[in-house]
Amino acid sequence: MTFTFDDAIRAAENDPAVVGLFLIGSHSMEGLATEHSDHDLFVVTRGETELARHHGLRSPALDLNVIAFDELAAIPSYVDYALARSRVLLDRTGGELTAFLEAKGRLDPQTAFDRAAEILDGYANYMFRSVKNQRDGRVLAGRLDAADSIGALLELLFTMDLRPRPYNKALEWELERRPLPGWDTAALLDDIQRIIDTGDTDVQRRLFAEVEAKARNAGHGKVLDEWGDNLAIMRPAGS
Repeated sequence: MTFTFDDAIRAAENDPAVVGLFLIGSHSMEGLATEHSDHDLFVVTRGETELARHHGLRSPALDLNVIAFDELAAIPSYVDYALARSRVLLDRTGGELTAFLEAKGRLDPQTAFDRAAEILDGYANYMFRSVKNQRDGRVLAGRLDAADSIGALLELLFTMDLRPRPYNKALEWELERRPLPGWDTAALLDDIQRIIDTGDTDVQRRLFAEVEAKARNAGHGKVLDEWGDNLAIMRPAGS
């Protein structure tokens, strides 16, 4: 017999060892789920539970993870966005579980500053290679670099705003509800789409100019200055 989402909820609610339940993924974000979306359910425990035998269950309707409360901190950082946008179904920890998940939505300022510097350099590197490759007639290489630059760009913008980068399927969902400060969401997404579709170097340069200004204002001028004369090819013509 298939163990269902409803079965898991009932079993958890009746098990004193279960101190929390939360969903991640599409069903935790209103309007994002489709008919194909499964339920990514976390069962949080303190003590032994019969539900442990279902840990790791993967079915078309349910992905089930059973985890001790003390082990939550060991969840890999690439899951941070999902945790930050999770939906708590049960919290018997006096609010500790809810507070832990909410905290995943904000990065430590110093850690974020250091990471942003590294990511900014990576973004500049991809963008520089894209523009240079397309100038030299290497169209495929230039477009691949352009696509890579967008991943770095999004990582940079969200890190500078002290937020984990959303997964690609949640990008528009996230920006509709929590726009990036200083950015026009529609214009930014349009630029991203054009760069991915065409590798348009004029759009890349214009977008880089906006990023450069914001990065310098955030204290990352040293990273950009290390690019020296190479900045000229990355900036809009005449700037």
